[in-house]
Amino acid sequence: MTYRVGIDIGGTFTDFALLKSDEVILHKNLSTPEDRSLGVMEGLGKLAGKEGLELGDFLGKCEAIVHGTTVADNTLIEMNGALTGLITTEGFRDEIEYRRGYKEDIWDVRLAPPKQITPRRRRLTVPERILHDGSVHVPLDEDALREACRKLRLQNVEAVAISFLFSFVNPEHERRAKEIVTQEIQNAYISASHEVLPRAPEYDRTSTTVVNAYVGPRVTGYLEKLVQRLVEGGYQNQLMVMQASGGVMTKEYIDGAPIRVLASGPAGGVIGSAHTGTAKGCPDLLCVDMGGTSYDMSLVVDGQAPAEAGWNMHHRYLIGVPMVKVETLGAGGGSICHVNAGALEVGPKSAGSEPGPICYGRGGTEPTVTDALVMLGILSTDEGFAGGSFSLSKKGVTEAFQKIADEMGHGDAEQAAFDCWRVVNANMSQGVRRTTAGKGIDPKDLVMLAYGGNGPAFAAIQAEDLGITRVLVPKASPTFSALGTLVANPTIDEERSYIASANALDIDRIRQLWNDLSTRARKFFTDAHFKADDIRVNYQLNMRYPGQNFSLSLDYMTDVPLGDLSFIGDDFGARAIALFNQRHMAEYAHIREHEVPEISGVRLAAHVVTPSPKASGGFTPGGKAPVAAKARRANLGTGFAQVPVYLGKDLEPGMEVPSPSIIEETFTTIVVYPGWKAQVDDAGDYQLVKA
Repeated sequence: MTYRVGIDIGGTFTDFALLKSDEVILHKNLSTPEDRSLGVMEGLGKLAGKEGLELGDFLGKCEAIVHGTTVADNTLIEMNGALTGLITTEGFRDEIEYRRGYKEDIWDVRLAPPKQITPRRRRLTVPERILHDGSVHVPLDEDALREACRKLRLQNVEAVAISFLFSFVNPEHERRAKEIVTQEIQNAYISASHEVLPRAPEYDRTSTTVVNAYVGPRVTGYLEKLVQRLVEGGYQNQLMVMQASGGVMTKEYIDGAPIRVLASGPAGGVIGSAHTGTAKGCPDLLCVDMGGTSYDMSLVVDGQAPAEAGWNMHHRYLIGVPMVKVETLGAGGGSICHVNAGALEVGPKSAGSEPGPICYGRGGTEPTVTDALVMLGILSTDEGFAGGSFSLSKKGVTEAFQKIADEMGHGDAEQAAFDCWRVVNANMSQGVRRTTAGKGIDPKDLVMLAYGGNGPAFAAIQAEDLGITRVLVPKASPTFSALGTLVANPTIDEERSYIASANALDIDRIRQLWNDLSTRARKFFTDAHFKADDIRVNYQLNMRYPGQNFSLSLDYMTDVPLGDLSFIGDDFGARAIALFNQRHMAEYAHIREHEVPEISGVRLAAHVVTPSPKASGGFTPGGKAPVAAKARRANLGTGFAQVPVYLGKDLEPGMEVPSPSIIEETFTTIVVYPGWKAQVDDAGDYQLVKA
């Protein structure tokens, strides 16, 4: 027997999904913010115990451990990354602050600029200049570079970003600068733009390189510590790390650009959603993940969650690497409820796992969404929470909500908890509307797939607000992002700049760029012990009309062997134009018939297919009527009443649970709100249907 383990670290819980043949075993334990690798090892020990094994024997039988992490995201959220300096071309010191003139909300006159990772005193320039064709116009002034290093050294920088003009065409100056910085600032983490994001435009590349330098030491330090603990524990294979692109790859690959793990946890959930939705005949999905700290929204269209490279604003910084689009709100089970200037607000501040919500009994004093669910009777205080790892308590919860009621000047503690429930619901629904409207999609046309520990508790009422009539809730929803890491394939997704009119292409240059990307991908895959013959590739082009700021990525050739460029022929440019016009029409509903588009870059997405959990099941009615295990006083939006409670372990495929009711699974609670019904499909998953 061999195992595959998926891990996702959240702000509150660390989730595990163990794939054992076709069986999936779930586990959750509280995250350990002081050293997140401790929480990982604790959870692996619990999984080993469930299999009747010692940790060493269990790890020895693991053929793959796949890990999604929020270390990079937390670093940006908390702004506690490495003390970072920037060395750039003379005259371009402030480009990182100009942000291409971008402002998140042009109507908000009070919106402050983002906190600078590299304030001006740590942004230094040196004389050097490489032109767009790669020729050297001004040689690198090494004396000036050493003086810049001296100034950064006096400021005790821990990381240095290097971004020179047109280094993606000719990296000669950046390579030499990296050598000198290594000599002058010992033990500094160095992030060079030609290694992190070797493409135009300038701001995108500089921003991505700076963020990579800022989060790099935290990410690599954490992964090194985790790998060391795994090896000491008996794990014999390479750790695979989830990427923002929706693929996984080895730690050695991630070390070159740690920024690729940004939003890797949420990406796992989206990939898992696409896999599950397609299997259940629902290719168009609104994916919502409500955990302990945040609420993540994303879209799956035609069964795909494509990774978009380019304008990915993440925590107010531009990240140019491919990322699965996920919008995040500070609305989770740990989001703190408070009164601000007489108005009730929920989040974005979170109680996290330490001290956590008041009901955890770990010293929390501020009421949270989870506490509100306890007050409303949606969550039980009678039995174990999170798989029995601990129990919830109402001690102190009533007093905290009574304080909110007093500050609001009306109602009692239960009314205050209900108001918090309404506010967080409204926040999430409005977030979904913003996301779908920005893409020109009506949520009524989608099926909602809800996961995370708290997603199923709110799913049906949110769906009703949005006009959605069907909700999928996987049985594995509480650890769905961890399960999604096991669905994701090992993937390398990179691009290189090449700008030319589509009817005047240097075919040999395009072939060379794709060959270079193929060689790089082959090295990392073979180092990870994947067979070269198993590597499949999508060859893509970035194209735009002249004058457009942004490019569209389109598939030129898909699912071909790595390095096979036989498809490049005399009709390459004409076919590229036809494909681009087709994509532009689909995306924007028009084409410029008398303009010739241009290519702005080439992209290669290589992957290897690995075993993944099976997903299947439609609903076949005819099961016997379920029997409620108990009832409790609860408010499901229409006032308090005795509500029947069903246990997930008692429900079988074909059963239908009427409303109003509550279904208690091991790690989550599913609420069947009035006007809905829950059905158990043939795979044991749930679907909520408007009655």
